[in-house]
Amino acid sequence: MPAISEKTAILFTGATGYIGGSVLQKILQHPEANTFEITALVRDAGKAQILETKFGVKAVVGSMEELDKLTELAEKAHIVVQVANADDDSMMIALLAGLRKRHEKTGDVPILIHTSGVGSWADGAGGEYASERVVSDLDTSTFDALPVTAAHRSVDILACKADSEGYVRTYLVLPSAVVGYGEGPLYEAGISKRPSVLVPLLAEIAAKRGRPGVMGSGKNIWAIIHVEDNADLTYRLFSAALTDASKLAHGREGYYLTENGEVTLYELCKAIGTALVAEGVATGAEPTVLTPEERVKYFGAEVYASMFFSNVRCRADRGRRDLGWTPKHPKEEIWKEVADVVKELANKLKGSV
Repeated sequence: MPAISEKTAILFTGATGYIGGSVLQKILQHPEANTFEITALVRDAGKAQILETKFGVKAVVGSMEELDKLTELAEKAHIVVQVANADDDSMMIALLAGLRKRHEKTGDVPILIHTSGVGSWADGAGGEYASERVVSDLDTSTFDALPVTAAHRSVDILACKADSEGYVRTYLVLPSAVVGYGEGPLYEAGISKRPSVLVPLLAEIAAKRGRPGVMGSGKNIWAIIHVEDNADLTYRLFSAALTDASKLAHGREGYYLTENGEVTLYELCKAIGTALVAEGVATGAEPTVLTPEERVKYFGAEVYASMFFSNVRCRADRGRRDLGWTPKHPKEEIWKEVADVVKELANKLKGSV
């Protein structure tokens, strides 16, 4: 730990993102935030200025592709909170290189909190069935058995290996499907993206098709988590690591899932379709099967469509047990997001006619 008289140096990536904004504003509200020296790497110079003048965050203009800059910034940080990218090996290697340099020069064992995701065990169900498999984050063997080719997995492995080498303590936060509007000062200031990914994407697809689309029957199940509850777990993990990182499970045992309820893709798409019909921008609420051409057209590639229509079920047992984390936003709040997203989309479409 840094000396008590010094400020704790924190590097934050992903401040302008949907998930990252919710996490950063929680950290800014920490009771000891005045002892933090937070540096955020952001692409937008205008947002960087607002972060500095309004929120007291030192902002460095740059991108996650500037690897030398990442290494330099990480070397200066006792804690790195990474919420920008779950799938970039080069980014992770650059951050770890900086943290290793810090350890070798100062003896400090820095902390890395990395936001990954639960897509690593997506089963490729194609919407055809609901799986009974539910992954608990207390079952380390499940994570060990995941292939390096699985989504997010290669980056996770890099982080865990670094922890095992002793120069950094790593903690991995794995959100399930994140829902809900981002709310709070960073969103209101235009720094962070407010809407989620899942609901707006499915709503836009349904509006373009005139009705929702699914793979198979849409029977696959996704665990979901509200953006604020996900931020709360990350914040609790940050706070606990700041106090005594050695007491927390870390490295290959340091997986912290976030979930609070489940939804089938049929259930979600049907709700979106019903709302779109009510707004007069869709002709049918009942989902129909997406053609192979539509899957590529709307999702960008078959592999992404397959991810959405896989089963991804899990239990966030470690955070509940070790961090006292209790999510406060029930599954039912997703229907409010559906209504809000559809209303906004309908107004936009009607305004363009």
